[in-house]
Formats: sequence, C-alpha cells, structure tokens
Amino acid sequence: MSNHLPQSPLWRRTAVAAAAGLLLAAGAVHAQQSAGSINVRASKGATITIENKSIGVSRQLKANDDGAAQVSQLPSGTYTVTVTSATGSKDSKTVEVQAGQGSDAYFGTLQTVVITGSANRSLDVKSTESNQTLTKATIDRIPVIKDVTAVTLLAPGAVEGDGRIGQTGSRGGNVPSIGGASPAENAYYINGFNVTNIVNGVAFNQIPFEAIAEHQVKTGGYGAEFGRSLGGVISVNTKRGTNDFHGGISASYSPEAWRGSSVYSEKNASGTWDLKNRPGGTTESKVNAWASGALIKDELFFFGILEGNNKSTNTYAVDRQTELTNTSPNYLVKLDWNINKSNLLELTAFSDKTTDYINTWKSPVKYGQAKADYVGSEAYTYGGQNTVLKWTSWITDDFNISAMFGRGEYSRSSDISTANCPFVRDDRVSPRITYGCSTATSITDPTANDKREAFRLDGEYTWGNHQIRAGLDTEKYTVVDGTIYPGDTRYQIFTLKNGSKLSNGYVNTSGSDIAYVQARTFKNGGSFLTKNSAWYVEDNYQVTKDILVNAGIRNEQFQNNNADGVPFIDIKNTWAPRFGASWDVSGKGDLKVYGNLGRYYIPVYANTNVRLAGSETDYREYYVYNGVGALPKQVPLMGAQLGSRLVSSNGKTPNPLSVVDPDIKPMHQDELILGFQKALAANWSVGMKYTHRKLRDAMDDICNDEGPAVWAVKNGYTQAQADAIGGAIGHCFLYNAGRDLKANIDLNGTGTLTPVLIPAAALQMPEPERLYDAIEITFERAWDKKWSFQGSYVYARSRGNTEGYVKSDIGQDDAGISQDFDYPGLMEGSYGDLPNDRQHTIKMFGSYALNNEWRLGGSLVAKSGRPKNCFGYYNGTTDTVSIAYGAASFYCNGVPVPRGSLGRLDWTKEVNLQATYTPGWQKGLTFTLDALNIFNERGVRGINEQGESALRSPDAAYGQPIADSIQKARSFRLSGSYEF
Repeated sequence: MSNHLPQSPLWRRTAVAAAAGLLLAAGAVHAQQSAGSINVRASKGATITIENKSIGVSRQLKANDDGAAQVSQLPSGTYTVTVTSATGSKDSKTVEVQAGQGSDAYFGTLQTVVITGSANRSLDVKSTESNQTLTKATIDRIPVIKDVTAVTLLAPGAVEGDGRIGQTGSRGGNVPSIGGASPAENAYYINGFNVTNIVNGVAFNQIPFEAIAEHQVKTGGYGAEFGRSLGGVISVNTKRGTNDFHGGISASYSPEAWRGSSVYSEKNASGTWDLKNRPGGTTESKVNAWASGALIKDELFFFGILEGNNKSTNTYAVDRQTELTNTSPNYLVKLDWNINKSNLLELTAFSDKTTDYINTWKSPVKYGQAKADYVGSEAYTYGGQNTVLKWTSWITDDFNISAMFGRGEYSRSSDISTANCPFVRDDRVSPRITYGCSTATSITDPTANDKREAFRLDGEYTWGNHQIRAGLDTEKYTVVDGTIYPGDTRYQIFTLKNGSKLSNGYVNTSGSDIAYVQARTFKNGGSFLTKNSAWYVEDNYQVTKDILVNAGIRNEQFQNNNADGVPFIDIKNTWAPRFGASWDVSGKGDLKVYGNLGRYYIPVYANTNVRLAGSETDYREYYVYNGVGALPKQVPLMGAQLGSRLVSSNGKTPNPLSVVDPDIKPMHQDELILGFQKALAANWSVGMKYTHRKLRDAMDDICNDEGPAVWAVKNGYTQAQADAIGGAIGHCFLYNAGRDLKANIDLNGTGTLTPVLIPAAALQMPEPERLYDAIEITFERAWDKKWSFQGSYVYARSRGNTEGYVKSDIGQDDAGISQDFDYPGLMEGSYGDLPNDRQHTIKMFGSYALNNEWRLGGSLVAKSGRPKNCFGYYNGTTDTVSIAYGAASFYCNGVPVPRGSLGRLDWTKEVNLQATYTPGWQKGLTFTLDALNIFNERGVRGINEQGESALRSPDAAYGQPIADSIQKARSFRLSGSYEF
C-alpha cells in the first residue's frame, strides 16, 4: 500500500581448566529470559545445595548417575553451590546467575567458573542459542548512550535502523535491525513480559535505565518458547531487593554547550550535499532516586526507583524553529515474595508514559535564532502503565512450573493546536519551504492507544537425561488508531517538466514547464482487536556427558479483527520446528561446537487492521499552481485541474472476507547457525559463527487490478465479472506475494461471495526474497577488576527484493502492507542489496583500572555504508498503474536503475571515551565523564532516494541526507551517583 506518512522525525577462571566465556555466549535453551540456571558436575549421588542468602533462596537435590544436576528458574544473583559426597566430604563454589543463561559449577577434577560481572558468562555447554548478556556493572564501564537500543547495538549483527522508522520526537528512530531483518521484526521483553508495540513493531515500553540489572539480546537460534520475532529478542531484567537495605541517588547532565554543532544539509554548486553548522541542540538532565531491601527478612523484598527527566531541544530550520521540552517522570517498583522454599511470587509495576511538548515559531532568517510569529503547539504522548505478576513453583527436584500475567498500555495520542491548518510545502526548491500555519504533516487520533493482556504458563520436567519443557501463552491487544491530514488535505508544489507525466496519467504537452499542486486527502481509523497464542514442547537430551541435542516444536495462531470486530485474518497451526546441538569437545568446558536449525514466525501487526480492514479515504488531485494564498493558512491558489482525481481508497469499510486470502500464511523465516567458542589462556576467549537466514512466505498487499481482470476475461468470465475481480484486488488485497491468490468476490453484484483462484502468473509478481549470510568473529579479554577488552567483526550480506515488514527505502513503517508488491511494475529491478545491508562492521570496547579510584573506558564502532538507490516514476510496460505511486519504482529519469546499483554511502566511524572516579574518601560515591563521538564524526546513514517529482522531472531534494540519519554530534555527559 502506498506510503501515506513520509516522516519529518565473568567471568574469570579460577584454575587452569576453567570454563570460558564469549561475548556472543549462547544462552541456556532451558531458561526463560527472566530467570537463569546452574549446571553442576560432581560425583554420582552427591547431595547438591544451591543457596543465595541475600534473597532467601535455597535448593537441594541429588546428582544423577553421571554426577550431573541442574537447577533452573533461579532469580539472578550470586549463589553458593555446595556438594556433599557419599563419604561426607564437602566442597563449595561461588557462581553468578544471569537471566536467560546457564552457569556451570564443576567439582572434582574440573574447576569452576567464578563470574565477576563482565559481559560474558561461563561457556554454557548446554546451549545452542546465540546471545549477548550485559550486566549493569558491565554497561557502566562502557561509554554508551543510556537507552536500550544503544546497548543492543553493541551486539554483533545489530545495526541502526533508518532514522525515519519509528516514532518522532524523543523516541524517534530508536529501533535496530538485527541479523538482516527489518527494524520492525524484533521482540522486546521486560521481566518476561512482551512490551513490543503491536501496531507496527517499531516502538516498545521502557523502564528507567538505572533500574536495569541485565540486558540480553538473543540474535539467533533461540528455543521453541520464543516466537513472534524474525530479527532478535531484546530482554531487560530489573534490579530486585535483598536482605540488605540499599539506596542511592544519581544525576546526569549533558548541556547543549557541551555538544558539537547542529547541522543542516545544503546542495553545493557541483550538485552534492554539504553539512553546515547551525545553532540549536539538546540539553538533557536526569535524576534518579532508588531504594531496596527486605520488608520481611528472607521472605519479602522490594526495589523502587523514580526517574526525573528534563530535556529540551531547539531546532532552527529554513523558515521555522521549534522548541521541544519533556519533563515527564518515570518509575518502577519490584516486589519479590518467597511464599515458602518452593514458591516465589514477583510483581513488577512501571510507567514510561511521557509527553513531548513542541512550540513552533516562524523564522525571519534561514537557520537563525530570531523569532517571528508564533505558529502553534503540539503535544505527543507515548508509553504507559504496565503491571506484571509472575509465580514460580518448584514442585519436586525434577519438576517446576511458572505462570505470568501482565497488562500493558502504550499511548500514541496527540494534541495539535493547528489541526485545522493544511500542510503546505514548496518542493520545487531545496531546502523546501513551508507555508501557512500547520505544524504537523499528519495527525494521529488524539485517543490513539494500545492495551495488552498477556498470560503464559511454562513447565519443566527432568527425566533421566531428558529435560522436557512445555508451555503456552496468549496475548490480546486492543488498538485505537487513526490518521488524518491537518485541514483534511495536504498540498505540495512541484514542477512538471514539458513532456513529463503525472501519476494520474496527465502529460504536459504545453511546450514549457508547469508549476503544479498535488492536493492529497487522507483519513483512516477505528478500534481493532488482535489475538496471538502459541504452545510449544521441547526436549533437551543429554546424549552423552559432552553432547546435548535440543529438539522442539512451536505452534502459533494469529487472529486480526476489522473495525467492526469481525475476524479478517484467522491463522491456525503454524508449525515452527527447532533443532540444535552442542558438543563440549574436551569435556572441560573450554571448547564448544554448536549449531541449530529453526523456523520462526511473526504475527500480523495491527497496522494491517487499520490500513487494510478499516475505513480509509485516500485520493489525489492535481492543479496548476497560481501562487501562495492568503494568511494564515496560505492554501495554494489553484488553476486548471490537471487530469482526473486519482482514488486509492474510497472510505468504505470492506467486507472482511473480501480483503484477505483465506489460505494466507504469516511471514516466516528459516535460520541455520554453525559456530564454535574457545577459551584461551590469560582470560581470553574467541569464537566464530556463520548465520544463514532466508525469508519465506512474505505477506503483503497487492493492488493490481489489471492483471487479474485480463486473466478473468481470458478464462471465461464476463467483462462485468472480470471488472469485479479486478476491483476486488485493486482495493488492495492481502496475500502471500508471489503465490496463487484465492479471493472471495461478489461476481454478480448480488452480495454472494464466490471463491476465485487467480494464478501467480496472472499477478506478475516475483516471489519475495531476503537472504542474510554473515560470518562473525568475536573475542574477549574478560574483566578481572583490572582491565577488559572485547569486540567483534561481522562480514554480512543482506540481499533480496523486500526488506520485510517495513520499507526503509522511503521511511515507510506501514508494517505488513508497504508499497512493495502493490503493482508488478514496482518490483522490476527490486532485487539487490537491501537497506540494512552493512557488509563490514567492527565493534570494540573495553576498560582499564588505573588504580582503586580511577578507571578509563573506550569504544569504537565502524560500519560500511548503506546501498544507494534512485526511485522514480514507473516507465516500463508491465502495467499502466505503477506510475500512480509516483517516485516509487526502480526507474529513474525514465530508465531502469536496479536496487543498490548506485554505490554506497561512506563508512561511519565513532570513538567514545570514559573516565570514572571513585574516591577512596567516600564509599559509594562515583563520578563519570563520558565523551561520545569524541571526534565529532557526522556520517550520513541515509539519504532521500526519491529522484523525481514527475516522470523525467528531477526532484530537487534527491540525495539530501535524512536529518534523523545523520550521526549525532559529539557530546559530553557528566554523571554522579551515591549509593549506601
């Protein structure tokens, strides 16, 4: 569907044979993301006691005939593992448990791993997953922006998404691409609760950064309990209380004066774009206060944090200037109740509801600070209240269950004072000029919000050498959404060259160029319900003491309702098999070879409900431009109409049975991973991994009426019936692109729907392709309280004819119904290097303690550039309708320009530095200075790739750097904290 909203915004070894860690350590396949486990090797029949006195947790069990034992569903923390042999002798080890991973405690001839808080865990030989887990202590040693996405981008295979994808304002462009998937294909969790925004997958709820205990990124190979993601799974686990009372305050400050200059782009005489300095920038400060402890010793614990924010951003543009302010506080409360030694109840409650307030003035001087007339105000609210309750019960030594229920809210509301003022812009020049009193390009329903209810139940049973896990979950989302253009219609002024053609087919034959106005009217909205559910079973079979095989199956169901509450998508029984194996080569935990093969499905996002199954009006008209109208709205003065109205949607709510192929399959992906991890001497470890991902059964809408109508006439349908078939598909119809299409169509105007099977050949669409191949090399020198160093190099290729759920090429986040596959002409030349393709990525970071008081840290990230394109008006012969989408095809200036054939953007490079002072004269006091992007590199990660304003009429802004995809300026952040 056409784009209607172009956007303006560990361990250390204690003996020679210790087990090793790796930055991309594999997470325990048997552990949920909010709990961890301990794997013990001792003597046959030994009694094993695992205890964490600070949180009152204690478990006791017997080793099996191989001397092995495992305890799962353990809260994060430091545990003492004590083994009592049959003769009564005892031995103890200290092990650190992190959520979503397994820790090893080896006794006898094997030595244990003591984890000291670095990024890595002990090498978990019972794992086939790929993930990176960073504790808060590790994150604090890395100079990095304090948000979830910035930490996620430290993982191998993760790159920044397009700056236009996601929401605007404070949360704009804040989503990563992982493993070649689009930025809309990740899943986000907080304490095991899914907080991914279901509308289009490019937003998520967040917690105060200082509340994070662990941050985990699953980059591939995850087990059958995980689904609804084709990219990665980002999981945050919060801090919790202990028997010891602790509290603290912290503050951070990063003023505009400590930042590099803001920039704007300007075309030079040679036709290329320069970045030039301008005033403006951001000042941001945060204050946190927290406390934790035991309300009842060994039984009831609490942790609470309140975060205060103060952020202001001044932006000075060509003819407008804005001031954004945000002072919204956030909070989190965590309660843990040990009901008894076998039952644990956890409550997490947090709010990330935040509001950006924006004021706009006219500017009398380009990029100047002087103010002219006040234009208006805007308020955008994001996030909301979330509550999660989880119960865990260890019924026997071999059997445990857990249940979780959560409710979440995510507001997307807006309050625009200039809602009645049409957006008017002159696109004939660069920089573009905005007229009138509008402050927004589009307006979201003032009541837009999303509500989630989720429940899951998991069980785990150990039977001999088999660890069997099973579970089910269900999620229900209620979405209120809608979009309208301010003043109902948006006006843009372009130049139509002599001989050029508009989207509605009008050709300029006047002999000279024509200035024209495109007047587009758009409106949609409604309330929608979406349901997702799944069940899974998996077996982790210890074939020998050194070889583990994992086999699982996941079954998912997806249901989406239209605005009238009637299901238009009801998919059942999608089967996702998962297989994995791990080999502890030496039997000592110092070399692991692993691999897995799996299938992964992603749900149908609610954006599809809104755009495809809701009421939508969308049409364009073209007129001769006769100048700017009167203040305050300055609606263009329009002369003769150029051609007829071009209608994309007629405002009617379609029959839910007539907009989706009843046999549709959700988008899914197959994945293969092979790798090894090796521990070296002196706390070093290395690894290598190969990843292959292939997209299957992509789901998108098709709007091509011509092909189906021609096919119908040739196959015995009357002309009236052929028109009905063409009209049904032309409304935009959801199906599996590149496959046959089954449609229920009212052939004779009687209201009776008749199934019609249209062959793929008649639709003229290629099969969707997205291939991702990557080789990762990782290394780490683990933190030993003196220094650490780790990093990765990734060589990756991401090729195909579709990015996936969104279209970063043009900043379109219409998840699941982008303009790809709408018309066959738009897919000509579409195969090539995809927008998230970064062939080379280098990441390194580390820290060094000068003494007991001073520590230094640094990081370096370098990435090769994004492929470049030129999108223009379709000029091929496959169909006559692709031109209606304007600059959307792989034709530019009338000739084919295949995807990625115009070279690449330059590499981007960033160096960050950190100095931390922990004075000996005051315990608990810490000061840190972070210098981010110290060399003030201003690399460009994305450009405007729309090359025409009409067929053979060049767009003046082609190649212009996208403001939100310019590397952030150098900044300094001073922070201090006091803990007691």
